[in-house]
Amino acid sequence: MPGALSPRSRVNAMSTPELIRIVSRDSPMALAQVERVRAELTALHPGIATEVVPVKTTGDKWMGDLSLVEGKGAFTKEVDAALLAGQADLAVHCVKDVPADRPLPAGTVFAAFLKRDDIRDALVHPGGRTLDELPAGTRIGTSSVRRVAQLAASHPHLLCVPMRGNANRRLEKLAAGEADALLLAVAGLERIGRTDVITEALPVDLMCPPIGAGILALQCREDDTDTIDAVSGLGDPDTYKEASAERMFLHVLQGHCNSPIAGFAHAERSGGLSLRARVFTPDGKTVLNAHEWAGPLDPATLGTSVAVALLRQGARELIDSIAH
Repeated sequence: MPGALSPRSRVNAMSTPELIRIVSRDSPMALAQVERVRAELTALHPGIATEVVPVKTTGDKWMGDLSLVEGKGAFTKEVDAALLAGQADLAVHCVKDVPADRPLPAGTVFAAFLKRDDIRDALVHPGGRTLDELPAGTRIGTSSVRRVAQLAASHPHLLCVPMRGNANRRLEKLAAGEADALLLAVAGLERIGRTDVITEALPVDLMCPPIGAGILALQCREDDTDTIDAVSGLGDPDTYKEASAERMFLHVLQGHCNSPIAGFAHAERSGGLSLRARVFTPDGKTVLNAHEWAGPLDPATLGTSVAVALLRQGARELIDSIAH
């Protein structure tokens, strides 16, 4: 295999990999996500061993504005490089961190989307107050333009203060008094075993989630059919539909890391699929909405249709007016 650092042996005539090397960010949450993948892979293929290849990404090292370091791509560049160089066979990504305004790196493909976790945002307040109970001037720690815009629209009396870092680091900053409360992903807190700090899980009509919220994706080199075959069984069909619709929506909009864009698809038990999406101005004063259902439509067509509905409302001008 060109570029591989070490040969990979096989356990049977079907060319099932004996060892799958999994590359991931080295944050506690990212490594917890890898452990989920390892557990599910072992349950599916008891004969396969796994090895973790941790890397520190630009996004993990840089605590400033992400738009200055390739936006969301700052969380995936080093992971992609390790995969393409043959240093690993499989990458685990949070879909919300994978840019959708450009294709995956040439030579790679998503092999599976795991069953989706909770898509909601959580309020973390040391005093146990809900969002509606917070007094004017309460400092909310978040650097998410999506959260800032929606909080400005629904609770303009609260103050957002920039805060980056992994969830554990943000909890430390909260304890140190750098903010009075935090907004974090419910799924992320579940993955690191810190649901105890959640004061309130916010409904999606109040805090619409980011594209790809709660979804873990498995990425492989497209010519590595053995690994693709081995991990594809971990994929969830409904999550595949939802992720495909959402990422096509974001791709058509060509949103960047400073674009306050939110949305989520939902696969119905009946087989139908819906997609609700919003585009905001950073101050939350303008909110564009679209919500469509698809029966026979494929996910990509639904994502395109919802994006076009928002473009007709002026989403292109809104997005292009925001510096990045």
